[in-house]
Amino acid sequence: MKLTIEDIKPYLLFESIAGSRSHNLATETSDTDIKGVFYLPKDLFYGLEYTPQVSNETNDIVYYELGRFIELLCASNPNILELLNSPEQMVIYRHPLMSLIKPEWFLSKTCVQTFVHYAQGQIKKAQGLNKKIVNPVEKKLKTILDFCYVIEDGKTTLINTWLENRRWKQENVGLAKLTHAQDTYAIYYDDKVPYQGIIKKENANDVLLSSISKTAKLEGYLSFNKEGYSTYRKQYHEYWQWVEQRNDVRYQQNIDHGRSYDSKNMMHTFRLLYIALGIAQEGKVKVWCDNRDELLAIKAGQFSYNELLERSEILIKTIKSAFQLSLLPEKIEPSIAEVALINIRKELYN
Repeated sequence: MKLTIEDIKPYLLFESIAGSRSHNLATETSDTDIKGVFYLPKDLFYGLEYTPQVSNETNDIVYYELGRFIELLCASNPNILELLNSPEQMVIYRHPLMSLIKPEWFLSKTCVQTFVHYAQGQIKKAQGLNKKIVNPVEKKLKTILDFCYVIEDGKTTLINTWLENRRWKQENVGLAKLTHAQDTYAIYYDDKVPYQGIIKKENANDVLLSSISKTAKLEGYLSFNKEGYSTYRKQYHEYWQWVEQRNDVRYQQNIDHGRSYDSKNMMHTFRLLYIALGIAQEGKVKVWCDNRDELLAIKAGQFSYNELLERSEILIKTIKSAFQLSLLPEKIEPSIAEVALINIRKELYN
């Protein structure tokens, strides 16, 4: 049984506005994200099909089952720590039993790993968008023939050009593998012999080999850049999958400001770093951002990637030093949260 959002509404324990609105970073075009916590009906919980999460198609409304919620808190998951510490003015509903889950249980020095390591990965990912923006991949898919070259007189010529110069067709080419020469082949040509040709299909993964008679005339040697072709196919599919799934408004924003990174992604990276610093220095998760102007300036592309990279490195060093000096425990004690989880379930199912 696949649960829907409507199915779990009667079993909500917590619900809050999330995303940019809870971060104090919303603008006129911002969506309203909703996140929350629910518990499974008793029969489903004791049955075979445990449902850890329920969301809508766009994932801007997400609810976590109570056990999964506690599990992610124990793993210091940044998104779930934010949900537990939602600003009070953003909370839509809070069941009284949620008061048994204490935010301080889930803060420890291990938070530096989850927050900082995640942020470092996002910083690299932010620049990855630039490669797609400035190096678009042509929609027409290249074939193996675009990666095959004929070796002649110490030079290489694209196989299509070589064939055109002779008014030959690739379908009449016969290739024979050369021993001790990787991806290099002897070329034979005869329009009266049933050679295999170089490829049969445009989306082929490799060249074809033919049966060659001993009296056949050698016409040259072909080198297939197989690794280059494999890399191209991967880049092609990644690029067009990104085009299909990208947020066009966000994409246009990055085009307009002309920076070589995903500025919205970078803004949230810095937001996470500042949350990590707050955990170390104040022992709490500050979801509502007091430095709205600074973060929105990053989103607007007012800084170069190198500037932000340098700033992030300094901030990360500060965060790590703050965690070392912090009075937070080295790690959390999951058994405390587990006891609370058990007690909550007993109350709910009794």
